[in-house]
Amino acid sequence: MKLNKAVLDELRVEPGKHAHLDERSTEQTKTDWLKGKGPKDKDAKESDDPRKRVAEKDLASFVTELATAQDLLWADGSHALLIVLQALDAAGKDGTIKHVMSGINPQGCRVESFKQPSAEELSHDFLWRCTRALPALGGISIFNRSYYEDVLVVRVHPELLDRTHEKPDDGDLAKLWKNRFEDINNFEHHLHRNNTRIVKVFLHISRDEQKKRFLKRLDDPDKRWKFSTSDLAEREHWDEYQQAYEEALSATSTPWAPWYVVPADHKYALRALVGGIIVDTIDQMDLKSPRVAKDRLAALEKAKKGLLAEK
Repeated sequence: MKLNKAVLDELRVEPGKHAHLDERSTEQTKTDWLKGKGPKDKDAKESDDPRKRVAEKDLASFVTELATAQDLLWADGSHALLIVLQALDAAGKDGTIKHVMSGINPQGCRVESFKQPSAEELSHDFLWRCTRALPALGGISIFNRSYYEDVLVVRVHPELLDRTHEKPDDGDLAKLWKNRFEDINNFEHHLHRNNTRIVKVFLHISRDEQKKRFLKRLDDPDKRWKFSTSDLAEREHWDEYQQAYEEALSATSTPWAPWYVVPADHKYALRALVGGIIVDTIDQMDLKSPRVAKDRLAALEKAKKGLLAEK
């Protein structure tokens, strides 16, 4: 199964154009990929929502395709896949990884979560810590947050630059961000030229939905551990983060590493859309199953005959 091209085009931030996050819905796409299913009855349970059933069915198909695609990616050995997930708190990054990649063989997949940088990491350039987690050919790496934190969190909190050696020239922060965008584009272009394909997804959640999820965590004893008071502190900078994401996505969505903005208010739709985006990216690699050389076919045939002859 493939995600409708019109949906992919809608979610993608066209290179050279603005992301226009303020004009993008956090609830649904304009393109009808849920097969004409209308909004659910207000009094109906979410489990009865026809849109959810369609999305879950699509997700199941994408999970199966990803498992097959991973085998082919490993067998072909000519490409690697890097998946970058960025979002504000409670947008669903962890759940997306868990559900979309549920059929993936852990031996060929690496998940990295980038939090506050260590002293060692701060003694290097801002891209260094992520380069160590890049996938080898045949493999998949998933970045739960990434080097983009250094043009997002650090931009909202420029005082964090005081801990680094990358100080802006004459306090010119605008130039610093521009240089970092350029560094990121060059870095990703280098990866692409060396057969690492990059999927970058921004999970676009609304302020109201984030509030609901925070309250749900606080009300559920089994989920309170996921809540941090720092989450509320960051929520106070909502508008600043929106602006930082707007500029970062607009400046770094390129032909070789485009950004996809996925509505995140409904997790069932979010997960299916991310699955479809990843499947589409792997399809574009045009991977082939390895062909056994003729001189080895004879040896394989001999081995087969030996096994069949066993009593």
